[in-house]
Amino acid sequence: MRSGLRVLLGLTATVTLGAGIVVPAFTASASASSTYAAETWHWGPTASTDYKGWATGKIRSTSSGLRVSGDLYDAGGARTCSWVKIKWLTDHGRYRTATFKNCSQSTPRAFSVNTGYMLSAEAKVCRGTSTRITGRCSGWEGVWSQGG
Repeated sequence: MRSGLRVLLGLTATVTLGAGIVVPAFTASASASSTYAAETWHWGPTASTDYKGWATGKIRSTSSGLRVSGDLYDAGGARTCSWVKIKWLTDHGRYRTATFKNCSQSTPRAFSVNTGYMLSAEAKVCRGTSTRITGRCSGWEGVWSQGG
């Protein structure tokens, strides 16, 4: 469907009336080269093994690669936090990680990381203190892979 729209963006249709008058039926003003259509993939929820922390999110294409974003929820007790760890494989064959925490116990925390061009991404949710992950982690869940 998107490739069909790209073809139509550069075309102008005309309708010929009975008296030989040609009237433009529609005119597409945007060209395919000036328009950038971002794609979005959703993932989650991924939960810690005690189900007191979970994360959901999306991966969105940008002009400089991909962006992984989402919300981290914390339903744990006092002095505990939920952590989400994102791991991705770059197009250069290197693994990178980003870690985010939420200690609010009531409000989801938004997170976002620009990954650039990547081959795959995984996420896991853990429990911990305000300074480090202590355990009760989910397994690595594949959230995005190039080619499906």
